[in-house]
Formats: sequence, C-alpha cells, structure tokens
Amino acid sequence: MMPTFPLRCRLMSSPYNDEFWRKIKAYLRTHAAPAVEETKNYHHDFALTTSFHGVHNLVNNGNNGVRSKIRKVVWVSVVTIFSMLAFWQVCSRLINFHTWPTTTSVTVQYVENIEFPSVTFCSLNRFQTKAVTNLSIAFFMWNVVSAVLHSPANSEDLPSLQDVMDFLQRNQNFSIKEFTKNGGFYLNRSTLLKCSYLGCPCYAEDFEHIFTEYGNCYTFNHNDTSVIKKPSSSGSGLSVLFDIKEPEFTDDPSLGYVDAGITFVIHSSKIRPKFDGHGLFSPVGMHAHTSIRHVKTIIQEHPWGECNPHLRLEYQDVYNTYGCLQECKSRHIINECGCYPFLLPGRGKECDIQQLYGCVSAALYRVEKFDLCSMGTYNSTCPVPCEETDYPATLSYSTFPSDRAADFLSLKLSKNATYMRNNLVYIDIKYQELNYKITKQQKALTASVLLSDIGGQLGLFCGASLITMIEIFEYICTNLYWICIFLILKAPNMPFCSSIQSRYRREVQEC
Repeated sequence: MMPTFPLRCRLMSSPYNDEFWRKIKAYLRTHAAPAVEETKNYHHDFALTTSFHGVHNLVNNGNNGVRSKIRKVVWVSVVTIFSMLAFWQVCSRLINFHTWPTTTSVTVQYVENIEFPSVTFCSLNRFQTKAVTNLSIAFFMWNVVSAVLHSPANSEDLPSLQDVMDFLQRNQNFSIKEFTKNGGFYLNRSTLLKCSYLGCPCYAEDFEHIFTEYGNCYTFNHNDTSVIKKPSSSGSGLSVLFDIKEPEFTDDPSLGYVDAGITFVIHSSKIRPKFDGHGLFSPVGMHAHTSIRHVKTIIQEHPWGECNPHLRLEYQDVYNTYGCLQECKSRHIINECGCYPFLLPGRGKECDIQQLYGCVSAALYRVEKFDLCSMGTYNSTCPVPCEETDYPATLSYSTFPSDRAADFLSLKLSKNATYMRNNLVYIDIKYQELNYKITKQQKALTASVLLSDIGGQLGLFCGASLITMIEIFEYICTNLYWICIFLILKAPNMPFCSSIQSRYRREVQEC
C-alpha cells in the first residue's frame, strides 16, 4: 500500500506554490526592513517627534551618566503610570456610557390658550330598571362581555350556566350590545340638565356614545368633533349637571356596583378612555370641582428608555399602552375564536354571547396566564409610549344643592330638594393654570459628550489627541510590518513539511 502524503504539504510543495513564494520573497527582499541602526534611529525619531507628551524624555540623548539614567527611570515610571491612568479613565467612561444613563428635566411652558381634553361620563347604574326587571340575567351577561376590559367580578348569586343556555335557547337573536344600547343609561335633556363650555351652552348632541365596562358612556370633545374653542383663561372649562334618575336605573350589587353617581375620565381626544384605575367619581348630592393640569411626558427610546418609536396601532392614530393592550387581546381572540368582542377594536364578525362565554373567556384566561399581552418594558408586547399626554386632576366636593339653592332650583327644574340631593350630580372641570408641564427624559451622555470626555482624559494625563492615536497606530503597524518581513525571510522554511517530505521519500523507496 502506497503511503499517503498530507494534502497541506502537497499544496505547499507544488511547483506553482514554490514559484509563488519565490516571488513573494523576491518582493520582500527589495522592500526589506531597515538595518538595525536605521531601526534604532526610527524609534529615536518617533520618541522625539510624537505629540504623546513625555515620551521624548525617555530618549537618552547621548548622555550615559548616572543622572541621565535616573531621569530616564523616573520618566518611564511617569509615562507608564499616567498612561495607565488614562487607559483606566477611558475604560470607565466607556463602561458608564454603555449603562445608558439618563436625566429628567421638567419644563413649564405658559401659553395664551390651551387644548381642552376629552371627558367621558358614565353612570354608576348601568341599566334601566324596566329593562332588567324580567331579565336579571343581563347583569351576568354584561359581566362576561366587559371581562375583556377588566377582571370580572365573582359572585355566588350569579346565574348558572344552564340558566344562561336556557335563556339563549329561548332568545337566539338576543344581542347584549343592542340590549345595553337601548336599555342602558341614556343622555338627553332629561338626564343632562345643564351643560356649559367656556360660558357657551352645549347639548347632548355634543357628546359621542361609547361602550365601556360601565355600559353606555358619553364623551365630550371627542376626536370627530370640529375644531373646539380653547380655554384662554384659568378657571374656565366644562360645567355639567346630570340627573342620574336613580329610580329608573339600577345595577347588581353582587357584582360590586353599590354606588350612585357619575364616574368620568379625563383623557386625550386621540385615545380611548380607560376607567380601570383612572376613573374619577362624583356621588349624588355633590358638586365636584375638578382642577386639571396638562402634563406631557417624553421618554427616550431603547436602550436609554423603554419606548419603541416604531410601534404603531392599527385602529388608533396615536400609540398608547392601553390601546396596544386592547388590540393585542383582540388579535388573540380573533385567532382563537374567529370573532372579536365589540368592546375591543377589530374587523370582521362580532362575537355573540355564546362565543363570549364559551371561547372568549378561555382565550382571555390564556392571555392572562401566559402573559401574552404584557406592558411596560421595551421587550414587552406593549412598551410605554415615547410621548404621552396626561391630565392629572384634583377633586374637591361641596354639598349640592344648598338649602337656598334647592328652593331656587325646585322652581326651575320642577323637582323637590330630596329628589335633587338623591339624583343630581354637578361637575365642573377647569384648568388650574394655562401652562404645559413637560417631563422629558434625556440622554445623560451622548456620543459627542463621550468623545469630548475621552479626549479630555487623554489630554490631561498624556497630552494626547486623535492625531496622537494615529501616530501611535502608524508606529505599531510599521513595526509589525518589519517583524512579518523578518519572519518570512529569515525563519526556517517549513520544517514540518520538510520532515514529512523526507519521511515520505523513505517510505516510497522501501515500497
């Protein structure tokens, strides 16, 4: 059997490769490294001419006395120590930069007029008494429907599944959406007794109907409204007087609805209202004085902040976390059930009550269990928005009406004092001051600041600059080039392959 010869050595020992290496060596001989004396002169000239401070003091300058040697040792120590300090400072600056530090600035900007927010009002008693007298199961069904917006209430008094199925079997065309719209709280001249915006009257037609977990709600200054007048002085805004008609409306206390009054949310006209955790409450027999401020929050994009500026919503013009969570839930429900709840944004078929009870509830459970629609951080499904407008409010209350006001209003409204104290809700919403408060998260260390800081540290410890770094880079590359030439021209010529070649020849002769 013929012995094998390694492929690598065969390639290296081929006539073509031998010719190639001969050409390389011939070229390198014509560009060989300078002599030892010339190399020493190069190092000497570099030390004298470089802009790296202190290096020129390392050159002996032809003086071999003891004093000169001591001076050289001192300057070697100085240059080494300060170079290490500069390296440490540069590394610490780079490490600090990659922690993505931020600062927060607060700016108050005063304006002549200011945009008024949207306000969504809901009654705490969701259904008309006459509509649910023979349909107590409606409370349970609405509890199932509104679970897409908040956690449903649990109660032992709720109807059984069999009662629900029997009802749906008898009423196959029943729609909880239409039932709520027709049998829920309504807004007209009898429930909106007074409405005034900046001293001008407003009417029920100026409010837009919207469904929330409280059933029928109504938004003033909604997004579809034409250009609305802006407040030009503090203390002016929206004033409304509601008659909740408590004898005509009711709710199920077992589901947690035990109050009487109005709940409302102040929000941007470009986003949907969120009541869960954000709703303000005004009880009957009270005058709620609501003082609001305009606060804009700007958050840096990742990695400095947690926002993602590239996120967009399909059904809203402005990205917001609440809208993102709604669309996320809607997508999962559509994928699993083939329909979407009417309280969530979506296209296609709306879920009926059977799908809401049988499929949507299970889909929502999986979304919550596996955290499929998370919020907050950059890596979550719905990170915080890069810009957000909020209207923090301060509420104070007074008894309404007073005894004398009750006498006056009883003639004007044809209602007695007892009825007014048990049914009327008076709400004023006004700006505290005509200014914007802008809270802005900013980069504490930008790239330009980092470069300036690094340059300052190098200049302080070494007197170095970017030009100095180029000089050092050129010096290192030149020396590496000379070393490579020396290794190629002076090193032994492939001793490994030479030994293998000789052994290969002996084995061939033996065969």
